[in-house]
Formats: sequence, structure tokens, C-alpha cells
Amino acid sequence: MTKILVLFNLKPDTSVDDYETWARTVDIPTVNGLGSIEMFEVYKTTGLLFSDDKPPYQYFETLDILDMDKFGAEAGSETMQKIAAEFQAMTDDLVFISTEKL
Repeated sequence: MTKILVLFNLKPDTSVDDYETWARTVDIPTVNGLGSIEMFEVYKTTGLLFSDDKPPYQYFETLDILDMDKFGAEAGSETMQKIAAEFQAMTDDLVFISTEKL
């Protein structure tokens, strides 16, 4: 299994309420419905441990992918292309990190 982390901020013209409503009602259920995904979750950052500094990212996502080839095919679907476009219209400073468990 591959875990992907996506770190991001919202664009200045995107409201927190608009993004979070979209994430809960569109993004999370749609991505979790893909056959290649074991689990997709979105987290809002709340602070840095042992620091009063602001976190560098407002949100992050985790995608537990069962089959990368299948995920690639599903990500190319019309539905997922629409989701990706909506996501990119609301977000900035995107960082995608592919990982493997030790």
C-alpha cells in the first residue's frame, strides 16, 4: 500500500466554510468511493507542538492507496478530473508526498 500526503493552504479568496463544506460533501465521499482507495481523510491543522508559531499549512490529506495503477486510471476519470479542478481552484502551496511504511 502507498500513502500519499497532500499539504496545502487555501487561496486568499476561498473561505474556510466553503472549502470545508465542499470537502465533507464532495471530495471525501467521492475519493473514498474509489476502488483503489482504502482510506482518504482530510485534516485541519491546529498548531505546532511546543511553539506559538503558525503551522506552514492549513490542511493536509492522507490517501491510503491499495493499487497505484488502478488509482491512476480512476484519477483520470471525468468525475475525478472535475474534483481535482475544484480542489486546485480553492487551494495553494500544494505539496504531494509519496511514502512507504518502514
